Amino acid sequence: MPTLANEPHRARDVAESFGADAERYDRTRPGYPDALVARLAAGGPDVLDVGCGTGIAARQFQAAGCRVLGVEPDARMAGLAERAGVPVEVSTIEDWDPAGRAFDTVVAGQAWHWVDPVAGAAKAARALRPGGRLAVFWHSFQPPPGLGDAMAAAYRRAMPDSPLFQSPLPGPEAYSLMCDKASDGMRQAGGFGDPAEWRFPWERDYTRDEWLEQVPTFGLHSRVPADRQRRILADIGAAIDAAGGAFTMGYTTVVATAIRA
Repeated sequence: MPTLANEPHRARDVAESFGADAERYDRTRPGYPDALVARLAAGGPDVLDVGCGTGIAARQFQAAGCRVLGVEPDARMAGLAERAGVPVEVSTIEDWDPAGRAFDTVVAGQAWHWVDPVAGAAKAARALRPGGRLAVFWHSFQPPPGLGDAMAAAYRRAMPDSPLFQSPLPGPEAYSLMCDKASDGMRQAGGFGDPAEWRFPWERDYTRDEWLEQVPTFGLHSRVPADRQRRILADIGAAIDAAGGAFTMGYTTVVATAIRA
């Protein structure tokens, strides 16, 4: 599926599939490192959260003292964020109108790959005050040795003909490639200084059931038939059981960022 592999922002069926179970998404998806939130919040109180989803990152920035506006294309996700106290405008960032408003920071957590990297950066430049920062970031995964391979094998058994499920969970280097693409978009859009990459390593412990509850929220699952999803979950559960029923996932949050000139 070259569109999803090379231009995921064009795969709108996947990009806007997460709201099918917004409550599960909000309940199971991890937040962001406190050090990252603090570093970005120090840039000023006004934050625009692109692809804010259910408001996971937005609520962290609010807790850090920021005023946050979310932009989210899926009304189901936006509704949950608003119920949690995050004001949201339902739109893609490419179509969103800043209407003269200006922000100190524009962020996107786990969302910028669903955005046209040049058009999105150009809109962020319009919305940022001079000296403001655009920061887009993703969580990479580092399972314990062997468990990542077992998880990938579960997908391959269920979807042997799909090129999307042939590798273990993507680590930091895979997300560095996404950062490179985002940085190239910032350069092409103009209005930014030289982009930089930041990394924030951290860990989270999971029980078998906690991990299995999160797995259906991953975007590619919307393209997996229900019977094969059940097989994937069963095989991953068996792999975690074989590893002792729980594990520690190593994460690295990888950030592409640039300052508005």
